[in-house]
Amino acid sequence: MLDTIGLTMADLFGDIPPELMARSFNLPQGLSEQEVRSRLAELAGKNSTDLVLFLGGGFYDHFIPAAVYSIVSRSEFYTAYTPYQPELSQGTLQAIYEFQSVMCRLTDMEVSNASLYDGGTAMYEAMMMALRITGRNKVIIDDSVNPIYRVMIHSYTRNLRIDLEETRCADGLANRAEILEKLDEETAAVIVQNPNFFGCIDDFGDLAEAVHEKGALLLISCYPISLGILKTPGAMGADIVTGEGQSLGIPMSFGGPYLGFMTSRLQYVRKMPGRIAGQTTDREGRRAFVLTLQAREQHIRREKATSNICSNEALCALTALVYLSLLGKEGLKETAQRCADKASYAYHRLTAIPGVTPHFRAKWFFNEFVLDLPCEAADVIARLVEKGFAAGFPLSRYYKGMENSILICVTEKRTKQEIGMLAGALEGIL
Repeated sequence: MLDTIGLTMADLFGDIPPELMARSFNLPQGLSEQEVRSRLAELAGKNSTDLVLFLGGGFYDHFIPAAVYSIVSRSEFYTAYTPYQPELSQGTLQAIYEFQSVMCRLTDMEVSNASLYDGGTAMYEAMMMALRITGRNKVIIDDSVNPIYRVMIHSYTRNLRIDLEETRCADGLANRAEILEKLDEETAAVIVQNPNFFGCIDDFGDLAEAVHEKGALLLISCYPISLGILKTPGAMGADIVTGEGQSLGIPMSFGGPYLGFMTSRLQYVRKMPGRIAGQTTDREGRRAFVLTLQAREQHIRREKATSNICSNEALCALTALVYLSLLGKEGLKETAQRCADKASYAYHRLTAIPGVTPHFRAKWFFNEFVLDLPCEAADVIARLVEKGFAAGFPLSRYYKGMENSILICVTEKRTKQEIGMLAGALEGIL
């Protein structure tokens, strides 16, 4: 083929910078199935799978009942097919409809879409939804919002004419004073998170009133497990709610696939991106499910599309539905309470170590908290990995001046014994 078009292999890849080029195109000969299995097992063995996990930052190690996998792996569900033809996918459409229903109940909102790719893209889509609703182009986002989400928003909006302003959180909570100072009649939305990236708990009821007085919308990103015991975004006055649904029965899986969710007030449903399943009746009066309000690019709407998102995370949404159905209302409360209780125990156990102090004065947190160490957190974390602990997240990666700060997460899976062992290992290093 190259001879025919008069090119060499070097010409074909000439636009790729030299530092990004493959070191060689001389691939080895193929291996047998047995050899491939052996090689893959060797590579997989290099992963540290036996670490005791105290990592959080938006992705969490929760217990997943075995029944979840048993149900979602059934051949009726476990497929890459996306139900574009509603009448042919009644089971999947009903599952989507039920997912929407539980997300509305969980967040205390009126409508939900069929899910999005992940928590970050859900936040971006909610922001764009607010711009369409208000006709404005200014957005305020507090830096206590997950920094990964903020990076995604900056990336998506780089070529758009959007006035995106960040505020610096005040002692771990959304900075009311700075937000209100920036809030004006040009503001489309204010974006906050609860619990925020630092694990701190807030109530945005007062902020919602101020935002609505200016004709703007309040967007709240939330951690779904926490809603078992915390005040809901709907009760705080949120207009649009988003979040990452990975904690709802989906394994961490080295980073995905995950599940974004979005709920909002009914009055904004026609501005909501993605797909929405609705319940109706067929010609014979039987209950039926359909995809509705699909204002997407592939329905020949082009520039009028509310989003370029083509589909939903149907299997992950089903997983979340099964997980929440198995736990039930009381089970979710119990799981959330155990996360909060164990995190509180770990907080007091670790702050009893000489030289370890709380970074924020805010006393209320869910299952994550920030501690200051007497030395750089990244060095301590590396040494704790050698002792069998993924001890936390070094906040200096995203926040200046927090070189000694570590974000520690405790879910219901962590035991008092593991917390005690972490405390002993940390004290030994310090």
